[in-house]
Amino acid sequence: MKRSRLLGGAVAAIVALGLSIALDPWIWRHVALDGIHDRDWGRLLRVTGSLVFWLPLALAARLALHRSGAERPGRAWLLFWGPAIAGGIGELLKLLVRRERPAFADGEYVFRAFAERPWSTTSLGFPSSHVMVAFGGAAILSRLFPGTAPVAYLLAAGCAATRVLARAHFASDVVGAALAGWLVGALIWRRFGRAAPLSR
Repeated sequence: MKRSRLLGGAVAAIVALGLSIALDPWIWRHVALDGIHDRDWGRLLRVTGSLVFWLPLALAARLALHRSGAERPGRAWLLFWGPAIAGGIGELLKLLVRRERPAFADGEYVFRAFAERPWSTTSLGFPSSHVMVAFGGAAILSRLFPGTAPVAYLLAAGCAATRVLARAHFASDVVGAALAGWLVGALIWRRFGRAAPLSR
């Protein structure tokens, strides 16, 4: 049963990424919202892709779990480390894939040569680091506090939407980032959330 679920999830992920790649040109030309980050809700959704959001949340969760007498309240720090590691891996993936952001060539795919600024991720788009951070955090939050899953993933999806609506990323940049960020968060939880206790 577990193997079939994993296989089904992998197939769904491949289909979602393939579909987003196929729709990238159309979405780039037709889906946008000027000034999205000038709106409060737009800023809120974007900041879920930043450690500025996850660090105070991790601290608040740590204090709450400690006060309630929960076992291993130190697991709350995964709310910081999960998104941080996901974001770091996102930067490494950018250096490997090297696809420029859509505005670089008016929605066309352009890949930067490895010889050109080999260690700079500036202007590289795949995957979106904001979205990797958001989904890495959502994957941890939804496991640390299971009832929060709908809100956690809605915020992460909203972060992904703002990156496309701002025309900062292709749709496939955020879909790939969502899948990778979720996987990183899930693996970190599997390794540290249920295994040996973290330091209190």
